Amino acid sequence: MAARTMQAARCPTDELSLTNCAVVSEKDLQSGQHVTVKTTPNHKFVFTVKTHHTVSPGSIAFSLPQRKWAGLSIGQEVEVANYNFDKSKQCIGAMTIEIDFLQKKSTDSSPYDSDKMAAEFIQQFNNQAFSVTQQLVFSFCDKLFGLMVKDIEAMDASILRGETASGKKQKIDIGLMVGNSQVIFEKAESSSLTLVGKAKTKEARQTIINPEWNFEKMGIGGLDKEFSSIFRRAFASRVFPPDIVEQMGCKHVKGIMLFGPPGCGKTLMARQIGKMLNAREPKVVNGPEILNKYVGESEANIRKLFADAEEEQKRLGANSGLHIIIFDELDAICKQRGTGASSTGVHDTVVNQLLSKIDGVEQLNNILVIGMTNRPDLIDDALMRPGRFEVKMEISLPDEKGRVQILTIHTNKMRSFNLLAPDVDIKELAAETKNYSGAELEGLVRAAQSTAMNRHIKATSTVEVDMERAEKLQVTRSDFMGSLNNDIKPAFGTNQEDYSNYIMNGIIKWGDPVTHVLDDGELLIQQTKNSDRTPLVAVLLEGPPHCGKTALAAKIAEDSQFPFIKICSPDKMIGYSEIAKCQAIKKVFDDACKSQLSCVVVDDIERLLDYVPIGPRFSNLVLQALLVLLKRAPPKGRKLLIIGTTSRKDVLQEMEMLDAFSTTIHIPNISTGEQLVDALELLGNFTDKERANIAHQLKGKRVWIGIKKLLVLIEMSLQMDQEYRVTKFLSLLRDEGADRSFYE
Repeated sequence: MAARTMQAARCPTDELSLTNCAVVSEKDLQSGQHVTVKTTPNHKFVFTVKTHHTVSPGSIAFSLPQRKWAGLSIGQEVEVANYNFDKSKQCIGAMTIEIDFLQKKSTDSSPYDSDKMAAEFIQQFNNQAFSVTQQLVFSFCDKLFGLMVKDIEAMDASILRGETASGKKQKIDIGLMVGNSQVIFEKAESSSLTLVGKAKTKEARQTIINPEWNFEKMGIGGLDKEFSSIFRRAFASRVFPPDIVEQMGCKHVKGIMLFGPPGCGKTLMARQIGKMLNAREPKVVNGPEILNKYVGESEANIRKLFADAEEEQKRLGANSGLHIIIFDELDAICKQRGTGASSTGVHDTVVNQLLSKIDGVEQLNNILVIGMTNRPDLIDDALMRPGRFEVKMEISLPDEKGRVQILTIHTNKMRSFNLLAPDVDIKELAAETKNYSGAELEGLVRAAQSTAMNRHIKATSTVEVDMERAEKLQVTRSDFMGSLNNDIKPAFGTNQEDYSNYIMNGIIKWGDPVTHVLDDGELLIQQTKNSDRTPLVAVLLEGPPHCGKTALAAKIAEDSQFPFIKICSPDKMIGYSEIAKCQAIKKVFDDACKSQLSCVVVDDIERLLDYVPIGPRFSNLVLQALLVLLKRAPPKGRKLLIIGTTSRKDVLQEMEMLDAFSTTIHIPNISTGEQLVDALELLGNFTDKERANIAHQLKGKRVWIGIKKLLVLIEMSLQMDQEYRVTKFLSLLRDEGADRSFYE
């Protein structure tokens, strides 16, 4: 509006005096407008106005503190004009206010919480204009206080643009109070008022996230990148003044889904998240706690979680504070709808209730829901769309740098009390603990502590601690290495017993074919490690039964030194149904994708497929699963080597499975007498004289026997008396080769 002349009047009610607004008729102005009141040619004052029916048109009513501040008298004519704030420069970042009891008679010595006072002040006077030297009355805990604005700092423009705070402090004379302004109270010099809380001292303005937060202090290691990414994404829009966010039509991120293997720090983050946020204490809920056997109670429990946020949004609108709700084990309550075995569909209604609360018709904009699960595949799809759990972050196994952080956290206390021996090298331990999760690393430290303590216990008829030696207790490198080898094994790691059983007799290099296979295996390992173009390498070792395919596959896997090695073998799936077998195979491949470098040995493929030549019969379900999994590339940044073994290449050819492998390596049987004698020499079971006798008998002859079967025949012959051993061995060898001419 253009400037107009109005008459100053007395504020009609005491209640309106406490609003800090100039009161006008609704015919002149609208509530919430800002105006300049010009009292003399050189004096202008900015007020926020409020309408009231008792004020006559053409009048503008002021409270006593306002009249004192502006030097106004009743009936004085003033010039009133609209005032528009520049939101980029005039939002209040921090405001210092001098406070005292309004009436000296009503003083008391009880302490007043300045933090609650500041929160109440922002609620009462949100979106109002304030000027330096302005006086006003403030009601708090049924007491009236006289306030005077001492100092105003503008909100840092770089924060409004979503950048890091520049640190520049810009003083202003007039500013607009917004929901995340900081209010600092200072008591007047002669006042007897007692203030407690943080808002009584001037601190650097804080955003919702503390950018210099140290995750190691929180006891969370190896997740710095993930955490900074989560908080940048979830809180960037919450740093802006609420009215600017509203003008942009921007909606805050309401949900974050954290998923990943067990023991990687998802729940630990939930325990600590309140410490890194300048928000209300988060509500931490375990998924199963929501469920209740009574009909409707589970849904009511969900509603209760959101009740505070709903009430505050109705009261304060865009200026409501942030409410954080953390769901641990989210898959317990948010399974895919329609999959429950029970006919009541209780799970479905709980999911429906949660969906409507996070982003339903009456949507809340002041909540952040953080869900955690290690089974993201079970979660209902509707929860994962933008507007609900839109930020999805994998909390995966820690890398070497992360493992150093985690081990440092768990050994810090020991180090400070000089209980960690100087020979313990955290970097060495981190290099040795590939594929260990955070929880397993903590378990490793505990196991090493137990080993060290055990050295100081006297093994007498009673258990006693040797106190003299206990005072010199130190956890050494050997304690850690012992625990590493014997106690704590990674769930997503290499189980040495798995493949060591297959190569317990070692690899017998009876000829060039074996050497060539191992050389090719080394090339494939290097290709998997170094090539970015082929993150998935699949090789098939095929050959007749008992030729040592599985032992060679296990040897190649062992030589790779990959942090994840698993053997997918039919002997672990005896009696499994087709579906159970598919799920077991899929789990091996899924687990392999969680590690940076993985090797999976798929042993005896025709047995996995339940193939028999009579019929012929095989499991099509398992075949299709294997065809898909063998071709499925690992996620970006991960590498996978697959080694398959089979005795029936022809069958796999018919099933179109050979195409799923990058390359096929043939492993032959021992086929000449010379190769067989070389094998006997390497095994060293017969004496030199016996070997010479066998060599003479086999000279120039063709044989056909697998190394595995050869070992059985040798061991059988060795049970005879010495003079009959060679004869028995040659007889067994002749019987073994009866179906193929033993002598040419």
